[in-house]
Amino acid sequence: MTNDVMVRVEGLRKSYGAVEAVRGVSLDVRRGQAVVIIGPSGCGKSTFLRCINLLEEPSAGTLQVGERSIDFGKRHTMPRGRDLARFRARIGMVFQQFDLFPHMTALRNVMSGPVIVKKMPTAQAEAIARDLLAKVGLGAFTERYPRELSGGQQQRVAIARAMAMEPQLMLFDEVTSALDPELVGEVLDVMKQLAAEGTTMIVVTHEMNFARDVADHVVVMDGGQVVEHGAAEEVLLQPKNPRTQAFLSRFHGSIAART
Repeated sequence: MTNDVMVRVEGLRKSYGAVEAVRGVSLDVRRGQAVVIIGPSGCGKSTFLRCINLLEEPSAGTLQVGERSIDFGKRHTMPRGRDLARFRARIGMVFQQFDLFPHMTALRNVMSGPVIVKKMPTAQAEAIARDLLAKVGLGAFTERYPRELSGGQQQRVAIARAMAMEPQLMLFDEVTSALDPELVGEVLDVMKQLAAEGTTMIVVTHEMNFARDVADHVVVMDGGQVVEHGAAEEVLLQPKNPRTQAFLSRFHGSIAART
């Protein structure tokens, strides 16, 4: 792997019995790059993302994150136990649901990973958590519990919690899909800020304007495969594959209006 490539996926497959959800996907992501994955529901986007974090064990292919490489065609190469925990610690992931600890304040939620996983001193973890909550616009909400926060605020806490582990890579899986429309923008703004700061990120989303504004590279999946990929404006405004054209046809009015 060249020094500027953070993630390299080659021929990744994931099957559930006779159903193959991911069918030979390959992808390179450079350090500091924002890659957005789009496509119709059920096309394998989220499964592919979960395979990168090893929340799903791929059936075949190779995966490299940083200097760690795994060949799923060979037996006994899947990390286990502490090795798996170390692998996942370098990857932050934010899901559709916020999954915050309900009995912890926003501050304690963000501190939890560094304290529990990294064994970081409490005072150091608290300083990092306060900085991150301020960064996502929640500096005044440190002592609020999840039930006292809006959905958008909870999702921003979830992003801060993932960032507190100082990951090499951030994965976002449809993080705005469970939010009321008026709350989507505040979460996307945080993600735009992270991208502008050079955070390496892979984002699964249906927010096409966000994809156009933020993505260095857009990947289109359909039927578990990559059907098209390239620069954001090229793919979103001038798609070549018929399946990409069909998927994007309902978005083109709003995307084109931004030109």
